[in-house]
Amino acid sequence: MAEEAKALAGKKNNIILEERKKLSISGVTDVESFDDGRIMAFTTLGELEIKGSKLHVSEMSLESGEAVITGEIKSIVYGDKDRTRRLTLWGKLTR
Repeated sequence: MAEEAKALAGKKNNIILEERKKLSISGVTDVESFDDGRIMAFTTLGELEIKGSKLHVSEMSLESGEAVITGEIKSIVYGDKDRTRRLTLWGKLTR
């Protein structure tokens, strides 16, 4: 767990939104779910929810921690800063 924390600390989290149509994110650690109206991702700074319409993950690399999302982006909201990864089954049961 300490090694994972060190690896996350080295990755920066940046968000660049262009014309509300293209969102570039760095520091992505995992993607929980996505459809054309909502994307739930985890970053080095916690949960990230993107809402909009016609959303599409056009580029994604968990190795580099970068993602590009296109579509009509209506909101970008950070959630729990301590959740940088999906909950395990044990984590869901004890939450």
